[in-house]
Amino acid sequence: MTAVQRTRSRRSETLRASRAHRPLHLAEGTWRSRVRHRPDPGGGSAPGRSEESTPRVLLVDDERSIRTICRVNLEGDGLAVTEATDGSEALEAVRRERPSLVLLDVMMPGIDGWGVAEELAADDDTREIPVVFLSARAANEDRAHAQELGAVGYVVKPFDPIELAGIVRDVLERVARGEREQLNRELSEHE
Repeated sequence: MTAVQRTRSRRSETLRASRAHRPLHLAEGTWRSRVRHRPDPGGGSAPGRSEESTPRVLLVDDERSIRTICRVNLEGDGLAVTEATDGSEALEAVRRERPSLVLLDVMMPGIDGWGVAEELAADDDTREIPVVFLSARAANEDRAHAQELGAVGYVVKPFDPIELAGIVRDVLERVARGEREQLNRELSEHE
């Protein structure tokens, strides 16, 4: 067996082992079978659902490819998505849209994610909007800084885009149950 074949074999074994721990409905079938909600294309609400009941996520990232993959997966799970390409645009969108949650990249031109989070936290009208950072910066210092800014989540790039909507929904549910401070504390408990 060659080195390449051994590497491929180990990867296959690792993949099979990781799938063994997934619930059956996630381990089997196509990606479509894993999507819980199938809204109208473009993130519209399903018949009988009001726009107010659909959580709106503000997705802030300067990379179009990241925004696209996130939008597809969030909308595929029934969430409404608004996009912003930089910090200034994000602050305008927050004040205009009043999103349920902000997914915020750290490294952006102009006002970076840290600056956006600081401004949101300093404003009485926006400080209660949950912020989840979406960043390639994985150092403990970055998580600690996010925690200081009041963030309730930190997703490190690269990430599994299929899991993103579940993370967002979990954060929204926990914030609604009054677990915001617990979510913030958990930022320093991860790797």
